[in-house]
Amino acid sequence: MTSNHILMSGAPEGFDATIVQKEALLGGVIHVARDAGRLQAMQAALGFFAPELPVFMFPAWDCLPFDRVSPNADISATRMAGLASFITDMPDNYVVLTTLSAACQRVPARAILKGAVFRAAVQNRVDEKALRAFLVRMGFVQTPTVMEAGDYAIRGGILDIFPPGNSGPIRLDFFGDTLDGIRQFDPATQRTTKSLDYIELSPVSEVILDEGSIRRFRQNYRIEFGAAGTDDPLYEAVSAGNKHQGVEHWLPFFHEKMETLFDYLPSASVVMDDQSTGVRLARWDTIADQYDARKTALDQKGRLDTVYKPAPPELLYLDDAAWQDAVAYRRVVSLSVLPQPTGLNALDAGARIGRNFAPERQSEALSLFGAVSDYIKQKRSTKTVLITSYSSGSRERLSGLLQDEGHSELIDICDITGLRGVGSYLAVSPLEHGFETDDLLVISEQDILGDRLVRRTKKRKRADNFLTETQSLSLGDLVVHVDHGVGRFMGLEIISAAGADHECLCLEYADNSKLFLPVENIELLSRYGHDEGLLDRLGGGAWQAKKARLKERIREMAEKLIRVAAERALRKAPVVDPPLGMWDTFCARFPYQETDDQLNAIAEVVEDLGAGKPMDRLICGDVGFGKTEVAMRAAFVAACSGLQVAVIAPTTLLARQHAKSFVERFRGFPLEIRQLSRFVSVKEANDTRDGLARGTVDIVIGTHAVLADQVKIRNLGLLVIDEEQRFGVGHKERLKQMRSDIHVLTLTATPIPRTLQLSLTGVRDLSIIATPPIDRLAIRTYVSEFDTITLREALLREHYRGGQSFFVVPRIKDIPDIEAFLRDHVPEVSVVVGHGQMAAGELDDKMNAFYDGKYDVLLATTIVESGLDIPTANTMIIHRADMFGLSQLYQIRGRVGRSKTRA
Repeated sequence: MTSNHILMSGAPEGFDATIVQKEALLGGVIHVARDAGRLQAMQAALGFFAPELPVFMFPAWDCLPFDRVSPNADISATRMAGLASFITDMPDNYVVLTTLSAACQRVPARAILKGAVFRAAVQNRVDEKALRAFLVRMGFVQTPTVMEAGDYAIRGGILDIFPPGNSGPIRLDFFGDTLDGIRQFDPATQRTTKSLDYIELSPVSEVILDEGSIRRFRQNYRIEFGAAGTDDPLYEAVSAGNKHQGVEHWLPFFHEKMETLFDYLPSASVVMDDQSTGVRLARWDTIADQYDARKTALDQKGRLDTVYKPAPPELLYLDDAAWQDAVAYRRVVSLSVLPQPTGLNALDAGARIGRNFAPERQSEALSLFGAVSDYIKQKRSTKTVLITSYSSGSRERLSGLLQDEGHSELIDICDITGLRGVGSYLAVSPLEHGFETDDLLVISEQDILGDRLVRRTKKRKRADNFLTETQSLSLGDLVVHVDHGVGRFMGLEIISAAGADHECLCLEYADNSKLFLPVENIELLSRYGHDEGLLDRLGGGAWQAKKARLKERIREMAEKLIRVAAERALRKAPVVDPPLGMWDTFCARFPYQETDDQLNAIAEVVEDLGAGKPMDRLICGDVGFGKTEVAMRAAFVAACSGLQVAVIAPTTLLARQHAKSFVERFRGFPLEIRQLSRFVSVKEANDTRDGLARGTVDIVIGTHAVLADQVKIRNLGLLVIDEEQRFGVGHKERLKQMRSDIHVLTLTATPIPRTLQLSLTGVRDLSIIATPPIDRLAIRTYVSEFDTITLREALLREHYRGGQSFFVVPRIKDIPDIEAFLRDHVPEVSVVVGHGQMAAGELDDKMNAFYDGKYDVLLATTIVESGLDIPTANTMIIHRADMFGLSQLYQIRGRVGRSKTRA
């Protein structure tokens, strides 16, 4: 270790942000995290412990080395925006957050970014054709409307561009070949946010397809691999000036010189994450293995995939020697969570990992929050105590539970600047674990309640039918104006009125009449709902007549709804209220952040239960959106009030899953939960039926077996039906008999039209969960041709991290070929086959064996669409995706990404 390389031990998560902050006071800092998760954790920690410090992000590609797919466009744009920032004026004190994967990868030289810039000013002449050619060469993609960085759209004399960076999209107004105006605008509302006099556009991709780069690529490619044949789609595409999928993996062939992130920030010190050296060396081994696998596959005959000639790995990635050269003369601080012996270049930062309350969580005899309270009282006399939670809702729950233990002095703060000496404080900060120093004790929510599967809430738009953004419209779409009726959207135009320019939507009506609607009044429009239709006449009476007829029909419908509501109001049901104290504890143990729609649905269900009349509510939400948690909370409220609860599922697999989920979720509460299906023994089933009749079983979960005549439930108060549309007519008649004066909660992801109509007309109450769980859509999805190396690597990566995988085929006749492929090319994994033509018992046995982790890969048809919830399965390969429908692909994709692990 050289004199400027320091080992800093005693730096647990959270506290490491304060070390980075102190380093930044000396100048710029490059913090290299182990992976993307640690990067996000450091970003959040810096936001709390160093809120004033400028932070820049430089992420890694989200694809594998030597892959056939390109990195995500957003990631490429973020990387290019970061590189462009690094060669301009940087502040004196800053932090660049990156990962080992990003830091170990070479990037285009600084001279490339300085030279590949397009500049234009208002009232200057601009060659619009040259500008479009520049955008294509720099990696921009033409789209109907700009949605993300790297998009551009042409609308007559208007050119919308979304450049890399955080400034947002810009709109260029041309009058002939003169640039008449430059405006920044909000992509959601289309409203101008700022007028500009000058723009400077940088590349959005690391691959620049100008003449020099293409010539350089062709030359380097032939030098490395010899003459390219006609079976090489990459060479053909680049030679024609087109961007080929995955072309970034040959990035060094396009540039004369490659540099590193460290070259862009020559004076910055480097702070390395804990355990980063081992991860860095393992990554290089993975890169080398991938390269060897590609080289071996290239020499094989009779391969199923197209040719792939891998570039030598040292051209794009840093091996150990290149890494050591890159950081040799820099100040490098290597962090270690655990304390190490101090000495020359080895320091102890003095922090230690905080206490974890896992023993109290596991013991039913100990009070968890009583133990937390005693610990806080013990420590707060000598040091500041800070309790962090993941969200404001979690903070309020923790505050209430601690106040019940006698802590009324808790102070809410936003960041570290709110600390005012010794005392007890509450803050929102997503720390996974707390830490302790000489003067500060930090207790995280996860230390108290256990693993938390939550990420920061993302901003979302209101889900209604009104158009709030012109991006949702394409040229020629039919829209409905609230006053003028059906018209056709013809694009955006600039209209001068009262001496000012206004951005307006041009709407065409019958007889070629046109209406110009300012974008700020777009809420007057809604979608028509069909691609074709008759246009209304501006100023005519037909539209008003239609509205009058519709109002009359609504009036008739309202009379029926009022009559139905009056009849329901006369029926009585037990009044059920949440139990004080236990309710907050139960809610706090939910290991996710509730979405707004979930909270609304839970509130509506609890209100129904306490209304004194039978609840009949439909909870409609997509797969994995949190409907089961709504049912669990309803069951908890009913069971704690002395009522019995029956949960009915259409399949034994789903009933088994619900039973396991309920038992785990209700652990520690004085409630008896039993399962009733053919998966349980005859003796256990008889005991369950006897317990239901005597009232000793609080919650029973099963299939239609619960509806059998021999099942008598003494005090049934709540019936939960999952996927009601999958029950037969006889079962539904039995359900109707059970419904007379009990509460009924129905869960469904795909309601049949009759069920949906009952809800929409008010016969049933309806709650919609349209918001996905936080981070639910962070599943990495790639569309690629069949590639042996990619498939093998994906399955083995999931296998070696202890997970399982799905391999879905469209037809049963495809199974033998894929089974043989897996046996020959991925012999390390065990495979089980499942499809709909198997005997029911055999299929159930195989599904349950996969659920229990006895197999690594489930090779199946579309039977995996419903019923399976396997948190350990987070890799899915869909063979011949072109043979599936969009809804099938969406449902199948929902089988993975159901846990904290990246899918």
